[in-house]
Amino acid sequence: MSVDQATVRRIAHLARIKVADEEVPHLAQELNAILAFIEELSSVDVEGVEPMTSVMPMQMKLRADVVTEGGEADPIVANAPAVEDHFFVVPKVVE
Repeated sequence: MSVDQATVRRIAHLARIKVADEEVPHLAQELNAILAFIEELSSVDVEGVEPMTSVMPMQMKLRADVVTEGGEADPIVANAPAVEDHFFVVPKVVE
């Protein structure tokens, strides 16, 4: 897969990033280098390699799965700009 300048402009538009016209060719080269590296990684044989969460062997810490009433609404919404009945009030975005 190759990224052209039109694709770079589209990605920048979708990401809401302002990119100057003189930066587009350089960004296309960088994205193509990243994609080439990803293709190189896909050729690595990982048969029998276990997934890991860290380079150091460790056990994941688990908490007890218990049902509680919560009772923490006041501290959670304390810094909210607008609150109604322990709920965050947000502007309507869908008509």
